[in-house]
Amino acid sequence: MVKIRLRRIGAKHKPLYRIVVADSKSPRGGAFIEVIGNYNPLTDPETIVVDEKKALAWLEKGAQPTETTYRLLNKTGVMDKFKAAHPARKFKQAVQKTTQKQKKKSKSTAEVKS
Repeated sequence: MVKIRLRRIGAKHKPLYRIVVADSKSPRGGAFIEVIGNYNPLTDPETIVVDEKKALAWLEKGAQPTETTYRLLNKTGVMDKFKAAHPARKFKQAVQKTTQKQKKKSKSTAEVKS
């Protein structure tokens, strides 16, 4: 399976990430197929640069974004464009994890209020 995920570059305590398309079996810093963008969490606000054409092309081919890259692609508007073009398509892992976290947060806030 092909995934869209982050590849860490940069020095110690100064992380920079490339958004890459890679085989799911390759390690985080290992081989990748193509670079589609970059992400710098240290700037204020965080810098996200994504080549929309490449990202949309890989999503159409069936690449699955990880939870973090799903969030980054959502911030840049790529996921909105993809969902508009393909309304029935869903991303199993990324969507499930984010909904699980939202459910846990809502339960914990409800318990605190009680």
